[in-house]
Amino acid sequence: MSAIAIGDIFASGLDTVSQGVTEVENNPILNITIFAAFVAVTMFIVLRASKNNKSASDYYAGGRSFTGPQNGFAISGDYLSAASFLGICGAIAVNGYDGFLYSIGFLVAWLVALLIVAELMRNTGKFTMADVLSFRLKQRPVRMAAALSTLAVCFFYLLAQMAGAGGLVSLLMGIDGKVGQSLVVAVVGALMIIYVLVGGMKGTTWVQIVKAVLLILGAFAMTIWVLALNGFNLSTLLSSAVNNSGVGEAILEPGQKYGENPLDFISLALALVLGTAGLPHVLMRFYTVPSAKEARRSVVWAIWLIGGFYLFTLILGYGAAALVGADAIENAPGGVNSAAPLLALHLGGPILMGFISAVAFATILAVVAGLAITAAASFAHDIYASVVKKGKVEDPDAEVKIARRTVIVIGAVAIIGGIGVQGQNIAFLVALAFAVAASANLPTIIYSLFWKRFTTRGAVWSIYGGLGSAILLIAFSPVVSGSETAMISSADFVIFPLSNPGIISIPLGFLLGWIASVTDKTEESPELAAEMDVRAHTGFGAEEANEH
Repeated sequence: MSAIAIGDIFASGLDTVSQGVTEVENNPILNITIFAAFVAVTMFIVLRASKNNKSASDYYAGGRSFTGPQNGFAISGDYLSAASFLGICGAIAVNGYDGFLYSIGFLVAWLVALLIVAELMRNTGKFTMADVLSFRLKQRPVRMAAALSTLAVCFFYLLAQMAGAGGLVSLLMGIDGKVGQSLVVAVVGALMIIYVLVGGMKGTTWVQIVKAVLLILGAFAMTIWVLALNGFNLSTLLSSAVNNSGVGEAILEPGQKYGENPLDFISLALALVLGTAGLPHVLMRFYTVPSAKEARRSVVWAIWLIGGFYLFTLILGYGAAALVGADAIENAPGGVNSAAPLLALHLGGPILMGFISAVAFATILAVVAGLAITAAASFAHDIYASVVKKGKVEDPDAEVKIARRTVIVIGAVAIIGGIGVQGQNIAFLVALAFAVAASANLPTIIYSLFWKRFTTRGAVWSIYGGLGSAILLIAFSPVVSGSETAMISSADFVIFPLSNPGIISIPLGFLLGWIASVTDKTEESPELAAEMDVRAHTGFGAEEANEH
């Protein structure tokens, strides 16, 4: 049975599997059962891990008890989000070469983050990104700015994961209405709240480890399967994709998505490559290991795991184009994000589809839990403890209590936002989060770690300027209004012509930090600057500080 016939059958409400197997119905009961099993296993892990959550270090950093390999898998679990799996596979299946640029961008970004900032951040900080940014500057204004930036980045990233959850489950359950998808988003948000409230960073980390193993193994198995169907010949696979793409050889060439406006691609590339180094939830993972040595080991594991996975997405994306077809993918419930589950359906029927979709669902749960605990830690540790209480929190448990309450608020906001972005490509939504992170956080991180003349005013201008410009440009871009695929399709207030603000907001963040610092007559503490330099590059003093 041809891939086109598969698309036709799916569109009529039935599913089919690979050659030699008769048509079968998409079985919602089977899918729900597999989902429930995954949730039960991960909830058991979270409950087991929660027994040792006694201090702020336990709740925020997992007691710094994870080894390098364990943290490497957890980093992979945090980084390989629903965008990495569902969004990129769909982008490659529909847009070909231009879709694969997301994979390249995310992978190169990871190397930039690790080689430039990750270990230095781990040696200098305690729980959050703001620990590093405020180390040698005035605590309250810098912590407030860094915390607000962290919350903004986490919000944009959460939107992407929630959109992925709605599209995924709507595909499996045949839910095509807004109300049904909104209920799915609400369930994901509720599960996220429970995971973080109960398990803290330790429970979240174990969920991410399990999810990373399953995701990489599932993607590897599907990759081998797709290659086997094509005689392990990449040329054969690409020829099939060309024949079934609807656009011919254009699917192998640049310009399918970004040909009309090269500046849009440059802006996207800047956001992808520089954004990871400013993602708070990824950087926070380095505080869960006991030493800089283990941080370096986790880096090596993460590079291999993430690099291998992104190679798999190339095969899976073009495999979906060849075996399922771009039209069937775009017209399915969940749209472009349904490419990987539909490919699994074609290869192994409803059982493989249910398994792969459950892994993707676990991916979403793990990533939203990581984002939620990062945002909660930032609010409780940076805003409540350091700004509101001025560093004088009498009850050691009060900060953790505030963090738990913050998780509930973040969950509610994420649910509302996730309902509003249904139908958007989640790889694209994550690119917006990357743009905000690269604009608001990265300039301040680089200046704090490497420039001794950097001042408090420079940090505040850089963060607020980069954050404000990125959000403002996104608000008046084609992403929000002016087209059928926009978040507000009925309105048109587009002023900024590009879909990603990175080409403007990232240089602006760096420029504002430099101008504010060189024109600032205030001299920051040279002693703290020297201490930060020594600690960042040697790790000396970091372990003792992290225990207190």
